[in-house]
Amino acid sequence: MSINFSSIFTLSNLLDILVVWFIIYEVIVLLRGTKAVQLFRGVLVIAIVKIISIIFGLTAVSWLTDQVINWGVIAIIVIFQPEIRRGLEHIGRGSILKHTQNQNVENQKMITALDKAIQYMSKRRIGALITIQMDTGLEDYIETGINIDADVTGELLINTFIPNTPLHDGAVIIRNNRLAVAAAYLPLSQSNLIPKELGTRHRAAVGISEVTDALTIVISEETGEVSITKNNELLRGLTQEDYIKFLKDQLITKQDSVNKNFFTTVGTWIDKINLKKKDGGKK
Repeated sequence: MSINFSSIFTLSNLLDILVVWFIIYEVIVLLRGTKAVQLFRGVLVIAIVKIISIIFGLTAVSWLTDQVINWGVIAIIVIFQPEIRRGLEHIGRGSILKHTQNQNVENQKMITALDKAIQYMSKRRIGALITIQMDTGLEDYIETGINIDADVTGELLINTFIPNTPLHDGAVIIRNNRLAVAAAYLPLSQSNLIPKELGTRHRAAVGISEVTDALTIVISEETGEVSITKNNELLRGLTQEDYIKFLKDQLITKQDSVNKNFFTTVGTWIDKINLKKKDGGKK
């Protein structure tokens, strides 16, 4: 019985590429929306300078970049410490490799809490701005808020946005199914497409959707209208049924679909390889 090593090598190459691609993707996701992005660009600039110094024979510049690179490993560990810790926690929870049913349960609890708070505040025209972190990190904006780090409950959200209280101004940011901070500042959109009757809360909601993939819920103080922004899109005048369906699609269904599509795609590739092997065997 002969073994076709070329087919095994091809399959191993495919798996190798998939693993490397997945790691690079997760690193990019962890860095997006944080100060680490600017630092990462600085590292790329140093690498480019090093390459140029080698090409043109710039000895002094090459020596300086070598020193920066040699000591840069320690500096990167210190500078990227929050991102490294967050990444290790992400791996420890197993959320990179699989999406568990427990995550769906937690998301459903959060949606229920959000619904309770939205209904209460909308009927009483209490303005609110609630941002939910998705894939893109929101560390820069979390740093501007007041630390809460508590379970997401309807009662806590309602009390946070009660007018004339210390935390009612700004945004609440939810990360990993926990209320991370309150009174956070979000970037204001400068878009001329935003209707003139919409205020600062809506501009902040659109603004964060322009630079991250965060999902933001806005309750109008003037009308009690419920709006949601995501991926630079503003959805206005949502009913209870509308926003609950949208939240479920984004926080529960979408994640399952991504995992199914990923493994389906990998399975399709492997099937194609097996078919090629069978065809080769017939010939």
